[in-house]
Amino acid sequence: MLQAQKPTVYSQTITLDDGREIVIESGKLAKLADGCVTVRMGETILLATAVAAREAKVGIDFLPLTVDYQEKYSSTGRFPGGFLKRESRLSDYEILICRLVDRALRPLFPDDYHMETQIMIQLISSDKNDSPDALAGLAASAALMVSPIPFPNPIAETRVAKVEGEWIINPTIPQMALATLDIIVSGSISDINMVEGSMKEVPESEMLEAIKIAHEFIKKQCQAQLNLREACGKEKFTYAPDPSNEEINAALTAAVSDKILAIAMAGSDKHARSEGWKAIYTEYMATLPEDTSDGDKALYKKYYSSLKKEVVRNMVLDHRTRLDGRKLDEVRGIWCETDVLPTVHGSSIFQRGETQALCSITLGTKLDEQIIDGAIYHGYNKFLLHYNFPGFSTGEVKPNRGASRREIGHGNLAMRALRAVLPTEDINPYTVRLISDVLESNGSSSMATVCGGTLALLDAGIKLKKSVSGIAMGLISRASDGKYAVLSDILGDEDHLGDMDFKVTGTVDGITACQMDLKVDGLSYEVLEEALEQARRGRLHILEIMNEVQPQAREDYKPFVPRIVRFGIDKEFIGAVIGTGGKVIQGIQKETGATVSIEEVDNRGMVEISSPNKDSLDAAYKWIIGIVTPPEEGKIYEGTVKSLQVFGAFVEFMPGKEGLLHVSEISYDRVENVEDVLSPGDKVTVKLLEVDPRTGKFRLSTKALLDKPEGYVERESRPRGGDRDRGGRDDRGGDRGGFRGGDRRDDRGPRRDDRGGGGRDDRGGFRGGNDDRGPRRDDDRGTSRDNDQSGGQRNDQYNNNNQPQQNNNSNNGGNNGDYNAPQNGGGRPDNSEEW
Repeated sequence: MLQAQKPTVYSQTITLDDGREIVIESGKLAKLADGCVTVRMGETILLATAVAAREAKVGIDFLPLTVDYQEKYSSTGRFPGGFLKRESRLSDYEILICRLVDRALRPLFPDDYHMETQIMIQLISSDKNDSPDALAGLAASAALMVSPIPFPNPIAETRVAKVEGEWIINPTIPQMALATLDIIVSGSISDINMVEGSMKEVPESEMLEAIKIAHEFIKKQCQAQLNLREACGKEKFTYAPDPSNEEINAALTAAVSDKILAIAMAGSDKHARSEGWKAIYTEYMATLPEDTSDGDKALYKKYYSSLKKEVVRNMVLDHRTRLDGRKLDEVRGIWCETDVLPTVHGSSIFQRGETQALCSITLGTKLDEQIIDGAIYHGYNKFLLHYNFPGFSTGEVKPNRGASRREIGHGNLAMRALRAVLPTEDINPYTVRLISDVLESNGSSSMATVCGGTLALLDAGIKLKKSVSGIAMGLISRASDGKYAVLSDILGDEDHLGDMDFKVTGTVDGITACQMDLKVDGLSYEVLEEALEQARRGRLHILEIMNEVQPQAREDYKPFVPRIVRFGIDKEFIGAVIGTGGKVIQGIQKETGATVSIEEVDNRGMVEISSPNKDSLDAAYKWIIGIVTPPEEGKIYEGTVKSLQVFGAFVEFMPGKEGLLHVSEISYDRVENVEDVLSPGDKVTVKLLEVDPRTGKFRLSTKALLDKPEGYVERESRPRGGDRDRGGRDDRGGDRGGFRGGDRRDDRGPRRDDRGGGGRDDRGGFRGGNDDRGPRRDDDRGTSRDNDQSGGQRNDQYNNNNQPQQNNNSNNGGNNGDYNAPQNGGGRPDNSEEW
């Protein structure tokens, strides 16, 4: 039997300043892929593979590169959610990492390389401490470097954060939560080519410093990849270059260059400019011989596109003007409007040049929060931003198949820009959804989303800390003479033909988010600093116009916005508010019509009540406060009569809390019949006289709220039986009314056969056997209506359930007002004047 040969493993180690290590390995796993590596930091491990076709598809003139990043739930010991219980489509978070890697790699492939290439990155182990997104670019580049795919120079991505004033490379997830600046930077040994991140109103100089710090560590990672390629890399394969014909290129250039420049200098709009350039190309192609081959026609198309790009770039550099006639730092004309949709919680239109965004806000409750169920990140999201880019916004036919990766990326940038200025939950209890529908697009639609989103949030009544605007910056440079031009508020064409797309958002005091992509090698920090300063001026100009339309949040929410109240309760009351099986909270919602949610936060119960109706909201709030607030003796309450008894009325004076309003506490005048003065459902104002310390029962009074009649004399209070002079526990015969037959436990006599005397039931008045008790209402029962101690009252000690009463009455056996006394078989109040 053959014995498996142990693979040869090659590795490189990169050490961070704090002593942590990143280890890159190749040679152990997925050896049939063109290239495979694992990247490990702590216990977080990424597996990256690279595979490429050896021949390009016919007619392909671009790089068909696919980058996929996926997190395995097994990496954190979790099951995926849903019914399938397996990884399926990529989450938005995974797509954002795919975009980070794609944008860093794509510009560095050879211009004429058109082979289909796929990069796959998988999170296979995670300690939930080290974020894998900053390692994904390193893993993808390393897989390409050890493969035969013609990727000439390595890149790396690294995260840099500022935490408590200190710069940290690849911070831990807990550290990231405290960062005032958090960006991911990508680059090669010589240059940076991608920046993306969020900040809390930091100055431009601080962002520039962060990029420089990140680049120093990127150089170390790139060198480690070069060392790894030298140790185990495969020889790069060769591919057929694109066909070329310099004679065709020269003829075309001579014939149409001036015409292209004339259209570019005309300062026309997007459609007119496109139609003009298309007409030039069509006219020239009509002059070609009929036997021109398809291959040559493809070359004419390719060269015309390149020539148009070169002519416009030279126009900007040499004439210092732009396609629409603006100056280099000039922002297009802006108009904006708020409250444009009558039934929406907040809305706005923001238009800049030929880019228009319609933004709308929906305010919801805690029940509307988005559930995040990722392998590493799982929890809730209360601010959602959805960016939509339909085909008609650019005059194209495009099927609607859900959000594209581009839409997810642009929406995420706008979300990070606005999240920095959202108020805290105590100020804004709502779950917020912002929708940006791009209706026209000619550059910078994501920045229009930031501006329009700010206006819509303010229109909805969300009290932002500050307004945020955004601007997209461009760059055109020429290596031959070193000329460059930084462009403010770039058009779509300028994005396509330029060397940089740099989006910056912020307030008057600093940057909140950024996204930069470079398409050219070699961007000096001096040029980057100039671009940031020019962006700051443009951002402030836009903010001035926005503030003229909506300077601050409206004072109150619109009438149809659900009202929310949020408050904390002690942890021990959470169960009382919810009730057994949710009975209480469901009852509150059913009776009031409000929506109630409760959760434990920081060892406290946080209650959220929402309702479009103020009365409903107030009713639910009062109900819950009644549950969690203990009644106070001496306090006055508004109550509702729930039921009537011969001895008084039961009144609900707080939600879920009832007390006895005894007949003697209704009025200073004698009340013969309770039903003469009260009815179920009546509203009464009562004073809480007493909370029984033993039973917790409540004694109420309306009399205590009335003026005492002139000459009224308070009756002398009588001692309450049972608590005073009760004697020993087993020697109650004479003191509690009626002779009970001595010791209750030891000398009761027969329990069932001879109850006539001396036994348990010989309490005063002859009761006889179980079936020979005498008339229930006659005087043979003893003097239950008199104060004769020989009679007593059965219900002075026993209620309907034959259990001992909690409150004992006076020694004469009469009922002194305990509202637990039963209705039948005695226990009626004494009608004497003294009562």
